[in-house]
Amino acid sequence: MISAPYVAALLMGNPVLLAALLAVIIYLLWRFRRQTASECRHQRYRATAERVYIRLGELNGDGQRMAYLRKINPYVFEELLLLALERQGYPVQRNASYSGDGGLDGKVHINGECWLIQAKRYSRSITPAHVRDFEAVLMCMGLRGLFIHTGRTGQKSRAVSRGSQQLMIISGHRLLALLAGKPFEDFSL
Repeated sequence: MISAPYVAALLMGNPVLLAALLAVIIYLLWRFRRQTASECRHQRYRATAERVYIRLGELNGDGQRMAYLRKINPYVFEELLLLALERQGYPVQRNASYSGDGGLDGKVHINGECWLIQAKRYSRSITPAHVRDFEAVLMCMGLRGLFIHTGRTGQKSRAVSRGSQQLMIISGHRLLALLAGKPFEDFSL
């Protein structure tokens, strides 16, 4: 058996071996660290979004699908949209937290362009104020964005969207098509 003083002398005499041992210890501590509550929550919402994605394909009719989407957790809805875009091969950036994100629920890179995403799980009509607020963020950041929601898009909200070069609203049949895997390029910009 090797004694502790011998191991200590060996490590002190060989700085490369000491550095390698420290690197292994740091890696093991990082690898098996305890997840934060936020990390656990993200993991749980992503797993639920996977199940919702599968469940949507099993439902009959668009009405059932929209009713189902309107009942899921809003954070699961965010993850579901990001998952659908990832499945189409687009690089997605998730936020570190769900609240306090300034209304931005993620980013997706499409054809080399970064698009901001705002996801809203509504059961009624969206408000033009929400659309204008998101458009203001897009203009300030100089980026384009997707306002994706489960509600109804009224005429005033459509008018805001039509007048913007940076904003696209996705809802209703277009939302269901996106979740069913229709390529983003097929949507009119």
